[in-house]
Amino acid sequence: MIGVFDSGLGGLSVWQALYRALPFESLLYLGDGARCPYGSRSSEEVCQFTEEAVERLLSKGCKMIVIACNTATAVAIAHLREKYPNVPFVGLEPAVKPAALTTKSGVIGVLATKRSLEGDHFRRAEEKYGAEVTILKAVGEGFVEAVESNEEHTAQTAELVRKAVKPLVDAGADKIVLGCTHYPFLREEIARVAGEGVEIIDSSEAVARRVAALLDEYDMRASEESKPEYDFLTFADDEYAEKLRNKAFQTR
Repeated sequence: MIGVFDSGLGGLSVWQALYRALPFESLLYLGDGARCPYGSRSSEEVCQFTEEAVERLLSKGCKMIVIACNTATAVAIAHLREKYPNVPFVGLEPAVKPAALTTKSGVIGVLATKRSLEGDHFRRAEEKYGAEVTILKAVGEGFVEAVESNEEHTAQTAELVRKAVKPLVDAGADKIVLGCTHYPFLREEIARVAGEGVEIIDSSEAVARRVAALLDEYDMRASEESKPEYDFLTFADDEYAEKLRNKAFQTR
């Protein structure tokens, strides 16, 4: 069983990529829910919450854990790898590299939470690729809350997206990186504001490929005779757990 953790619903964008790519693997998703969003919380809080989630997933027998939260990855993954050296972890970071290598305008935009943009993962990517291209940053204010509330298609959310995305496009960005796993659920609206000729990039498919590679590396793959199971946990209530399940099987 592979454990997948996020602050809430957003990591289900990664869960869906794993579900498609690894049809024989059982998946256990833990969406905090009670303390979402993480993007504006202190590093100490995020690290504590993430460790609590990992302990819960390990107690259920998970063989590998995907931290399907850019903020939690930025803050906690180094600590997790040190504390649990025998557990394979896969984290997320904004897909700056593919955007930087394929931009034609020389300008890319990164949409992420404040905490992710302040994290070491992003800073290293910015230092590595920022000399070759212009990297514009924007916080998706209210994006996480909109997804958590199932309000992706409201006029209010459309205005939040416009405020964050239009300045990136007006400044010449031809690639927009989604640096939070909640943001792919707003992809339709982001693409509408960005317009034709602007590519929207998220990390979920790359994460699924990395998980597959690690399963092979550690000889952990489920057999093709396996009957996968899918379960959903939360630190919130039963209603939120059902919300996770419904969102997981929702077509984007």
